[in-house]
Amino acid sequence: MAEKNLALVTGANGHLGNNLVRLLLHKGIPVRASVRNTANLGPLAALNCEVVQADITHKRSLAEALKGVETFYAVGAAFKLWAKDPDKEIYAVNLEGTRNMVEAAAEAGVKRIVYVSSIAALNYTNIPVKESDGYNPDRRDTYYNSKNDGEKLAFELAKKLNIELVAVLPSAMIGGEAHAPLNVSYNILNLILNKKIPVETHIALNWIDVKDVAEGCYLAATKGRNGERYILANETCTSIRQTTEMVRDLFPDLNLKLPVALPKPLLLTVAWFMEAGSILNGKAPLLTRKDIAMFSGLRQDFDISKARKELGFEPKSPLLALREAASYLREHAGRLS
Repeated sequence: MAEKNLALVTGANGHLGNNLVRLLLHKGIPVRASVRNTANLGPLAALNCEVVQADITHKRSLAEALKGVETFYAVGAAFKLWAKDPDKEIYAVNLEGTRNMVEAAAEAGVKRIVYVSSIAALNYTNIPVKESDGYNPDRRDTYYNSKNDGEKLAFELAKKLNIELVAVLPSAMIGGEAHAPLNVSYNILNLILNKKIPVETHIALNWIDVKDVAEGCYLAATKGRNGERYILANETCTSIRQTTEMVRDLFPDLNLKLPVALPKPLLLTVAWFMEAGSILNGKAPLLTRKDIAMFSGLRQDFDISKARKELGFEPKSPLLALREAASYLREHAGRLS
């Protein structure tokens, strides 16, 4: 017999998923944690939750994991900005995974889905960005396309199958509890701490503490309106250079140097060489020409009044989030390398 108020969290050994599992357990909510790779259960060690194997690209495994579940936190996804075959490894996984998660949840009689989308699915034509501005018209990035199209598909299927669905759109998550490998945004902070970002790219990120995003997911489950989307971010973004300045001020012993500005043609040349190296070694480049074209100078500033008013979402400031995250990275450097 299933427990009352049982929640399923997919991607439970990932950064957000793991912090969400911990939050729900702290609130006394019974949790079933699903992972794709059962060889990576370290993040769930000593947590009082049921652990099951499920893959978002295999509907049958999801259907089994969703039996008796009341609230489904659909966290699991392909979260990477680069792949050898991005259409197959990113877009197809996220679209197929979305379809499987919503259909399996409806078949299992789940009451509500909290669908974790991304700020990638927002329209940046007007700043600050609001949920009501619609979806991102920029189609140059496969991951961004997958989050745009995945969220649209989730709402369409939920309406068709008559299941409640609320979408949350997090920004660049940092903070503990974290496990290797680090997520994309957290890895950027790690590179700054290790003095591996020498060049100014004019790229900015909207830093948010992962624990605040986990709380936002819970608030969306309990207070969010069916069919609505909520931005889980801070109001203002911070450039890589500003981030380096902030971290340097917080930790003067690191003797961090500020990234050097380069003319854009030279910056594009550097990115080209990094991309060429990735073709040879199969590892994601630190910088791509697409990154420069899409994100250099882009303001990721958001109007979060809807999440504040309707959910009671109150994130800590970017400076405090950076302080805690940088301290965590320094303390756990060996485990996270």
